[in-house]
Amino acid sequence: MDENRSPIVPYVYIKHTGIVRDANPVRVVSSCNLEIYAFPFDVQNCTFTFRSYIHHGKTSTQPRFRTNLTIRVRCQTHRSFSLSDIRIILGKKVEDILKRSISVLSTEGEWELMDIKYSKLKLSSFDQGESNPYDELCFYIVLRRRPTLYVVNLLIPSCFLITVDLFSFLLPPQNVDRSSFKMTLILGYSVFLLIINNLLPVTGSTIPLINVFFAICLALMVASLLETILITNLLVGSSNFHPVPGWVRVLVLHFMGTLVWLPQKSREDKIILNPVSGDVKVCPLVSVERQVQTGEQGEMWAEAGNSALAELRKLGNELQSIRIQVAQHVDGNQISQDWMQVGYILDRLLFGVYCIFITFSFIVILSIWSNSYNQ
Repeated sequence: MDENRSPIVPYVYIKHTGIVRDANPVRVVSSCNLEIYAFPFDVQNCTFTFRSYIHHGKTSTQPRFRTNLTIRVRCQTHRSFSLSDIRIILGKKVEDILKRSISVLSTEGEWELMDIKYSKLKLSSFDQGESNPYDELCFYIVLRRRPTLYVVNLLIPSCFLITVDLFSFLLPPQNVDRSSFKMTLILGYSVFLLIINNLLPVTGSTIPLINVFFAICLALMVASLLETILITNLLVGSSNFHPVPGWVRVLVLHFMGTLVWLPQKSREDKIILNPVSGDVKVCPLVSVERQVQTGEQGEMWAEAGNSALAELRKLGNELQSIRIQVAQHVDGNQISQDWMQVGYILDRLLFGVYCIFITFSFIVILSIWSNSYNQ
């Protein structure tokens, strides 16, 4: 108790039964330890204990003076020349105290008085082998915080930002705009946390659950940015990678691809063959030479056939070289396409893991808040 600043009442009420009522108000400033784990859906239970540390409640044969204090605690005082004892009893019904307290309670709109309970204890102390009983009266004040302000200013904007980060997975991963968008989102969320720092309670021995909620949201945004960087690097630089290993092909392309509904495309031969090449029959040069006549005209036909055969062989070698280059190009494209398929599968798989983790975390946190608020 600090210095009493309550108004002075220089009157007492004397009844014909001998009861003297001294209605002297006393201003008491008290503090209460808050459990902020479930903030802003927390329910506090503050205890006020009234008892005398000097006077005990031993029965006396001397005339009694009964006092009704303004703190709704009624005391019966026994005075004599040798000893003084105080008996503390409840002056009003606790239901009346609750109604009166709700009607006169003045707050800034943050707290709501839920209930008032009390308990009466009779304790004993031993002085020189003699038992001296004394009374103790405890009031339990149950207060509940109104969470509307914090839900509107803290939780809803945070949920909006994490939802935007979730839908950013719809952007093409091979484009750098996706990573820059996520970086801007993380920067905005960091500024948001700095702005709302004054609305959060001062942490003590326990960390509020809402701080865990904000930490999870920020960690998920950072994890999604790292996932985007990995997938973008895999898709853009796929042409410079080695062929996909066998275990990656089995685990990612076959198993995970089926799991996320992205099955591997069938490999088709990209080399275009001449459709009529199978129908062309090449006649041997010997048969041609047998059909020509001997003599000067036959020699001319033989020389022409030899030159044509050399040109055909040269053309065949060039076509074979072109075919090899085309096959190498097709194989390189196939390797690039395999790695790109691995990137798309991993992107969709991590997106599913991201959604599952967000859903599970939010359900657990909301369940804890709901149980705490409905106590």
